[in-house]
Amino acid sequence: MIKRFIVLSLVLSFALVAIPVSAQTPTPSAGPVYIVQSGDTLWSIALRFNISVTDLENANNLADQNIFAGEELIIPGLTGISGTLATRPVAFGETLHSLARQYGIDESFLRTLNHILSPEELYAGYNLTLLQQENKPTWTGRTSVTKGGTLLETAVLQNTDPWTIAGINSLSGTWDSLPGDVLFLPAGNTTGPAAGFPLVFTSASTDPLPLVQGATAQVKISTSQPVTLDGVLADQPLHFFPADDGSQVAFQGIYAMTDPGVYPLRIDATLADGTVQSFEQMIPISAGQFLSEKLEVATETIDPAVTGPEDAWLRSLTTPATPEKYWQGMFQLPVDIQYCVRSRFGTRRSYNNGALFTFHSGLDFGVCSQAHPWDIYAPADGVVVFTGLKTVRGNVTIIDHGWGIYSGLFHQSQILVSVGDHVTAGQLIGKIGDTGRVTGPHLHWDLWVNGVQVDPTTWLNQEFPH
Repeated sequence: MIKRFIVLSLVLSFALVAIPVSAQTPTPSAGPVYIVQSGDTLWSIALRFNISVTDLENANNLADQNIFAGEELIIPGLTGISGTLATRPVAFGETLHSLARQYGIDESFLRTLNHILSPEELYAGYNLTLLQQENKPTWTGRTSVTKGGTLLETAVLQNTDPWTIAGINSLSGTWDSLPGDVLFLPAGNTTGPAAGFPLVFTSASTDPLPLVQGATAQVKISTSQPVTLDGVLADQPLHFFPADDGSQVAFQGIYAMTDPGVYPLRIDATLADGTVQSFEQMIPISAGQFLSEKLEVATETIDPAVTGPEDAWLRSLTTPATPEKYWQGMFQLPVDIQYCVRSRFGTRRSYNNGALFTFHSGLDFGVCSQAHPWDIYAPADGVVVFTGLKTVRGNVTIIDHGWGIYSGLFHQSQILVSVGDHVTAGQLIGKIGDTGRVTGPHLHWDLWVNGVQVDPTTWLNQEFPH
């Protein structure tokens, strides 16, 4: 009996030893969560947060490097931080200072998280990473201490107390506020745009972001009281006009050969009492995707003695910004629907084996066949400000659409309108020809926006203002 018991015990012991133990899944590392965005890779995420791909894989128990948009990844190395890391573009008007206050994040942490060494690096459109902490509201209501005033007086006017405002804005005390400093309010925890610009601005936007060579930039400003707006974008003075929604809008063409980089956008608001509130932020301009071509043309049409004065004449004619807006809705094609595009905007051009290098400043519509309609139509409502013959551009019609927007129709065989005529979109205004610097019959359509030629196709596909 004893032997049998001993044998049974040994068998059970060996059986227990032989039972396989299931592998324990390592507990994921603690840290904030990042939501994978479309186009993200493990390498790009690791680079963004200054960690290794291996650490990222280990923290999330990843068997391979396949990740998907919407997936949650723990970001290791951010000790003591919890919450969700969200990525979004910086809007015009946002600064590190205002973002830190708005989201209740330490400004130095925000710099570290985004590898920002200088506030100037935070340009509009910058893809910023923010920490969204649980149960922490985002503030959008704003105020500021007036010159000679106190935080106590400001708080009373805003139906709150100075200690609450000081806490929300990370002030060292109720005395720690300068006149004009934008402060967020507890009553502003509602959905709305963040704002670091002066209080007279209720909203400000720049579209598109980033800007591209040859693009049309729209700058739209809303204010809390009547003001006179001025501004500068990439060294070009802006002209603001009243939009139907009560805002003010300015359009600016981006020169097709602008060096890619960041450029200042400055807005100045002059109040009724003569005081000025200003805001400036850097705006990115990126390179466009343009083709290139070589052309052989008559020598006189690329002679600087001819092209220089003609270019200067054209700039002077298309620079004034008429205060009246003539066009309605989107622009339309200046040719019959059965058109052929011979050359697109921005194409880099070399004339006569490099004797002249420039870019194509508009759209060329060719003649598809002899049966093709040769008619030219007004692309939008406007007033004819020039008709005549030029060496480079041939027979020309220039139409002022208002607000600094002009169309130029070149190389015509026949001009059917006169200076001073009010034309409407789709009205017959001329015939396609081969006058001026050409290699065959076609219509060249230029579109100027505040003195700069832009890609007309944008105006064919989008309504301005919007």
